[in-house]
Amino acid sequence: MTFDDLHLLPEILKSLHAAGYERPTPIQQQAIPHVLDAKDLLGVAQTGTGKTAAFTLPLLQRLHLSKPGNQPTGARAVRALILTPTRELAIQIGESFESYGSHLPLRHAVIFGGVSQHPQVQALKRGVDVLVATPGRLLDLIGQGFIDLKRLEIFVLDEADRMLDMGFINDIRRILPLLPKQRQSLFFSATMPPTIRELADTILRNPVPVAVTPVSSTAETVEQVVYLVEKTDKPYLLLEVLEDPELRRVLVFTRTKHGADRVAKGLNAKGIGAEAIHGNKSQNARQRALQNFKSGETRVLVATDLAARGIDVDELSHVVNYELPNEPETYVHRIGRTGRAGAEGRALSFCDEEERAYLQDIQRLINQQIPVVDTHSYARNEVAPVPLKGPNITKPKGSAGRPPRSGRGPAAAPKAAKAPRAEQSRPATAASRPKAERQGQPQRSGSAAPAAAGKAGANGRSGRRRRRDSRPNR
Repeated sequence: MTFDDLHLLPEILKSLHAAGYERPTPIQQQAIPHVLDAKDLLGVAQTGTGKTAAFTLPLLQRLHLSKPGNQPTGARAVRALILTPTRELAIQIGESFESYGSHLPLRHAVIFGGVSQHPQVQALKRGVDVLVATPGRLLDLIGQGFIDLKRLEIFVLDEADRMLDMGFINDIRRILPLLPKQRQSLFFSATMPPTIRELADTILRNPVPVAVTPVSSTAETVEQVVYLVEKTDKPYLLLEVLEDPELRRVLVFTRTKHGADRVAKGLNAKGIGAEAIHGNKSQNARQRALQNFKSGETRVLVATDLAARGIDVDELSHVVNYELPNEPETYVHRIGRTGRAGAEGRALSFCDEEERAYLQDIQRLINQQIPVVDTHSYARNEVAPVPLKGPNITKPKGSAGRPPRSGRGPAAAPKAAKAPRAEQSRPATAASRPKAERQGQPQRSGSAAPAAAGKAGANGRSGRRRRRDSRPNR
């Protein structure tokens, strides 16, 4: 089946073809016809299965073909609301509307907390057809009188189980009475515990159930290894593994946009060509960075998961999980960027103490014990191995999947660069010490860790097994 078989508008198909999308994913095949028929939908799908397009594409078509009723003169009213738990996911959904609706005269806006509301309010005053929002900021702007949902036609609740985990259920229950009773509702959740099922029953009317099996296998041509390392040593370890010339073209994943910028900046400071792509970058900047990476002008591309959607680069030799994802399916999608079309690839994952629970989930999903590299310069016993079959490891708390620390947000750099563990607790070789110290100079403190880290591991000796066959990936 192709997207042409789903009876989508020529304008939407034009956008899909321009983006290189030809065949819908299973959830898109199942969901799009029902949404086009104006039916309520109960979707069980993990992140990474294509569910965003499963509701975005038919929603755009329905809004374009239907004439808004009781539309007053002046700014257009909100006709579709997509409620999502995180800023990152809201941005991604907004980008999907921008891409898929590029040939349609529909407007959308994305609103979320943690930033100034002024640009968001200005967009609302100009009028939007589609509003993508996080619960807190939505309720805030409704309370201030900037949002009216009385003429809403379609409501989408995305990542419902994550809403529950992040404590947004009460906010959702405050929002529901503000919506018109006559509407189409789409409900998506990765899991369906009793609380989520009860919530779905209050939102949906005679819904069509749609469920897809999450991806759980990795390509046999991708060699996977994990490095157990303390969090503050990760920048040094990244520099060490990049000393290996076998890492010709490397995609590095971080969980946050600020983290991507910090890693790229640190690599550039050490003479390693790197660029970052994430949701805060303009579309032109992201395209330019991706093109530089594809052409080989840039050796390392540092990306967040949302920004990396759709990346397909020939000869991508390595993927590095600088930070492990808190969703195991995301790991499968990350490492699937290499080892394509039967070519060999390598996936290196850095795991600190707080990420051991994520590693456990990943291994259970793929039903595989990932080998540990323990001969690198920063291997320490403080981070224990994670057996495939063992007791459950408690996950970190907090909206980002890890506990907040006093005075240290996700973008904060360490107050002082930490010396490599190899130097602190065992005799250090000249190659394992920061470059400045090898030259008899004091190491600078107060800089971001990646920029302050020196190269280590002479000749790229970090316990990694080299491939005999270095065929370029296709």
